[in-house]
Order: sequence, then structure tokens, then C-alpha cells
Amino acid sequence: MRIDLSIISVSILIPVTNMNRIALGFTLALVAASASSAFAADDVYRLTLKDHKFSPEGVTIPAGKKVKFAVKNLDATPAEFESDDFKAEKVIPAGKEVELYVGPLKPGSYEFHDEYHEAQSKTHLTVK
Repeated sequence: MRIDLSIISVSILIPVTNMNRIALGFTLALVAASASSAFAADDVYRLTLKDHKFSPEGVTIPAGKKVKFAVKNLDATPAEFESDDFKAEKVIPAGKEVELYVGPLKPGSYEFHDEYHEAQSKTHLTVK
């Protein structure tokens, strides 16, 4: 009795090829998804702190997304970016820039300030 193995090998190769295609498609989808979320995190909201005041005074960010802030302290003294509303706190040495992440937040208005000069520096973050 003789068995033709060429038929068996072909039927085995087809599922493996399809599985490879499925795995490749899944991998590409994961890479695309992580690239788009990484791209969203690359949107940087820039703030400066001069004379103990943030500029721009009001900032608007998208709801439901984690965003990156770059805050540059142009003053000769350290500052501390702080918000009790969205639980953020970061010391910014004099003349330096720091990065911090905020969110994701629900739509609304949130206050932030320089803790060392709170009365002068209060401003708001609008989330839409």
C-alpha cells in the first residue's frame, strides 16, 4: 500500500500559511494601535512660568486622553506645578523645563498653580 504524502504536506502548509497571515495581520494591527496611542502622547502642551505666572493662562485639552505637558520655569527661583483638582505635583528648578503627564480627565474645568506662589499663579485647565 502506498500513501501519497504530497497531499498531506500541502494541506498542512496551507493552514500554516493562513495562520502566519493571521498572525502577521494581528501583529500589524497591534503595532498600528500602539503607534497611534504613542502619537497621541507626543502632542505636547507647552507652558512657561515667568514672574510666577503661567503662560498661556488657560489651556484646553481633550477629555479621556493622557496628555503631556512641558513646563519651563523662566524665574530665578524654583516652582512647583500643582493641582489638587487633578492630582499633579512636579518641582521645576529655576531655569529648567520638566515634563509631566495629566489625565485622562473628564470634561470640566480644573485649577492648577505654582504651589510656592499660589495667589499669583492660579490658572485653569479646560477639558473638552
